Amino acid sequence: MIDPSSGQPYVPTPSYFLGCFDIYDREETLGEELEAFDPNNPADREVLIREYCFDRRWKPPYRQKFLMVKCLEEALQDGEYDFQALLKYDPEAYSSFPDGWDEMEDVRGFFEDILKLALIEWRDDLQKAGLEDPSTWVTV
Repeated sequence: MIDPSSGQPYVPTPSYFLGCFDIYDREETLGEELEAFDPNNPADREVLIREYCFDRRWKPPYRQKFLMVKCLEEALQDGEYDFQALLKYDPEAYSSFPDGWDEMEDVRGFFEDILKLALIEWRDDLQKAGLEDPSTWVTV
């Protein structure tokens, strides 16, 4: 599948679900907003995922959603996948997460919750894409 915006193959990673939590250059706005939540608290975690990962303003195409979910499922099936590394601060990158997120107690659990809610929130789109042959997909 080719991403029409870049002309490159679309190959998502679990980190695609974290873009909504990137506070780089938005520390005083989004950063302060997100710091009101504790990603280790199950109730806060659900709000974070529902309100930010599945924000109604962000509407990836149904095929993109399907590929994102499939890549997350594969990562979760891999017992060696290092989810913690996705939150690690990189001083060379133009991205950052709220304070303390790099020390989240159960990052794998956070991604398990993202998957659980993606299967609910995107159910219709996932079903639609699942009825198609992905080998025929040319663009997102």
